Amino acid sequence: MNSTFWFAIVLGGIALAIYFLSSGKDTNALSAEEVQQKIASDTNIVILDVRTNIEYTTGHLPNALLIPVQELNERITELNKFKDKEFIVYCRSGNRSRTATSILTRNGFKAFNMQGGILRWTGDIVK
Repeated sequence: MNSTFWFAIVLGGIALAIYFLSSGKDTNALSAEEVQQKIASDTNIVILDVRTNIEYTTGHLPNALLIPVQELNERITELNKFKDKEFIVYCRSGNRSRTATSILTRNGFKAFNMQGGILRWTGDIVK
């Protein structure tokens, strides 16, 4: 009985942890569709591409600034002139942009990661 009780407690704790971890939404993330709506309705945003130079030249979102995520910490002061704006950050699939969004947020910027990156983008691309 005692081991059954502890097994039930541990199993319940694991179930609760899974529930809370899977139900949490990344508050700094937007879908590609939400980004398109935001771009269409808000002029107070900066679009930041954090891919490599080569990736950028193959196609990027209109008006996107390029700072590869590997250079963002060293070049963060270049963005200070946009401190009053919101940033939409993207990469190829959303992983590098998640890192860049964290860097921007830690440095006092309001930033959102475009989930799924440019792979999910259905809007115009500049080549």
